[in-house]
Amino acid sequence: MRDTQIDEQLARTLEEELIRRYGLMLPPAALASELCYPSKRAYQQAVLRRTLPVPTFQIEHRRGRFALAKDVAHWLAQQHRNAAAHQRGAQGDAPQDECEPVASKQKTPAKEETPM
Repeated sequence: MRDTQIDEQLARTLEEELIRRYGLMLPPAALASELCYPSKRAYQQAVLRRTLPVPTFQIEHRRGRFALAKDVAHWLAQQHRNAAAHQRGAQGDAPQDECEPVASKQKTPAKEETPM
């Protein structure tokens, strides 16, 4: 029960900070940043694939997708809770499902062949 109270308190704190920074709605550029996408292109792909982790919506005569600060704050608090639970469960072991660093996922450019 105590974890739930901490989660709600964290979510409220995050929401207040997001509202202070952006207002009630996060614009597209802020949304990409606060959801921790490594690049603008990665965010755009998530939009196209409809895999953003929070509900988003469009506003007439505005470009991009917007999200409520409350939804983003709750998602961030949930990520924190999941990470904390994972760390408690691992008891110092390396996590099995940890994501690879972005740099290791990038393809290395092919070497150019020089004509002989």
